Amino acid sequence: MFDCEKGSVTGTRGVAVTNHPLASAAAMEMLAAGGNAFDATVASLFALTVVEPMMVGIFGGGTAVVHLANGDMHVFDGLATAPAQTRPDIYTPLSDSWPDYMETKGRQNRVGPKAIAVPGNLKAWCQMSAEFGRLPLKQLLGPAIRYAEDGFVLSPYLATCIEEISPDLALDDAIAAVFLPGGKPLQAGEVLVQKDYANTLKAIATGGAAALMAGELGAHVRAFLNDSGTWVTERDIEDYRVLRREPVIGTYRGFEIIGPPPPCSGGVQTVQVLNLLEASDVAEAGFGTVDTLHRLIEAMKIAAADRLAVIGDPAFVDVPIERLTSKAYAEERRRDFDPDRARRQEARILTNESANTTHVTIADGEGNVVTSTQTINSLFGARVVIPGTGIIANNYMYLFDPHPGKALSLAPGKRITSGITALIARKDGKLAFALGLPGAHRIPASAMQAVINLIDHGMSLQEAVEAPRVFTWGQEVEVEAGFPEAIRDGLAERGHRVLPVAHVAGGMGAIRFNPDGSMTGAACWRADGVPMAAGGGPARANTSFWPDPRRGKVY
Repeated sequence: MFDCEKGSVTGTRGVAVTNHPLASAAAMEMLAAGGNAFDATVASLFALTVVEPMMVGIFGGGTAVVHLANGDMHVFDGLATAPAQTRPDIYTPLSDSWPDYMETKGRQNRVGPKAIAVPGNLKAWCQMSAEFGRLPLKQLLGPAIRYAEDGFVLSPYLATCIEEISPDLALDDAIAAVFLPGGKPLQAGEVLVQKDYANTLKAIATGGAAALMAGELGAHVRAFLNDSGTWVTERDIEDYRVLRREPVIGTYRGFEIIGPPPPCSGGVQTVQVLNLLEASDVAEAGFGTVDTLHRLIEAMKIAAADRLAVIGDPAFVDVPIERLTSKAYAEERRRDFDPDRARRQEARILTNESANTTHVTIADGEGNVVTSTQTINSLFGARVVIPGTGIIANNYMYLFDPHPGKALSLAPGKRITSGITALIARKDGKLAFALGLPGAHRIPASAMQAVINLIDHGMSLQEAVEAPRVFTWGQEVEVEAGFPEAIRDGLAERGHRVLPVAHVAGGMGAIRFNPDGSMTGAACWRADGVPMAAGGGPARANTSFWPDPRRGKVY
């Protein structure tokens, strides 16, 4: 039904899949140097802050689901939080109804210093390195420092993002100086050098996360916090804590499905949809048929409605995780299915969560796996750079409901709610696959479809990540152009309001763990993703280049 545009790679000693070739190369450099999957992940994420600056940064937030070589699993929660001095009514909403419900006067929650939330990425990455990595932090930042100091060639993708956001970039002198030199957007093929950011990375390489508020770097950051009008304070940054959470775990046709817990919705939503589908013979119905897609869409509606009702920061919202992910609840909700007609499930995702995110999936040959989604929210975050540092700040405040008294309303210290769906699957206690992707609230549906592609439809890994996707949150159904017109017509006949789209969510990166001990990595066409793999290894013990005559005759 579809042709794959990219190729997969296979290796035995490690695989890295990121959304930029230089980030994948940074990960492989660490594996080659004797590092593990955690070293490779941290190196690739710092590299991505340089080569995908519109997507991710040390002043952003994210989540990582990790599997240790001994089988233990947990989640690093580095999601951004609301500053301590914020309150539910700090913004003036423009409307009480969709589509402008989340917009505010002067775009204060979207662009500029007042859109910045307390970042978690830098502390999370440094903590991951310290607790589970082998290599020194200075070595992990080496590739990122080189890319920032020496420059790299812009891809058409990055150049397009700069052009698209250039009116907002022009509002801030510091960010305009980097991406709009001479007042014009950088073009594909040009070299981007980020000297200030290289110096920032050098400070972090020697001083760790504490370097952000120390020395010359700290002076620049402190001046910005004090003078720009942002809600974030030095105390907020110092008090931020990375949380270690237990993952959400469900089962589907004999596979364990492991994902992030709230405030990320993806683990719960994925398990919930898979539970709803498990009673159906999805394999027999076939990939991309009207019957299969109809079931998927109806299950997505139910999961989306439940997300809106009850999923948020568990420190502020009572989230019934066990009930939502139980087989019994799926049986109860399955009664809401109509096999022949679309049914309305109320679900309006009141969020501005951005599709402009990045993801890495990395595994080493020892059994360590990291699948991690990171972002500064919108393209180029708040569209401001902290002067003298090269740091692009997030605009995570855009995710909080600007209306008081709501589930997603602002509260001091509250973590943003995210659709992050970094997944790991095991079968019979052994690793099966790991995957993830960017794409905001479209992430859970896309990740879940990849799981079905692998388990029910028996696709290769490359096919599973590139296969056409569908998405709905309860109203129109987005259907990728890869599905034939007859399928779209069939869905419309069942009562779905079909919206053809070029793509659903972003570029997926996945790793499959093969029975022979090798690993296969794949990235899809929706981003600049590149998989890289390592094979080979050290020489056989007691092997010497020079023959030893004492061992016998040399031929």
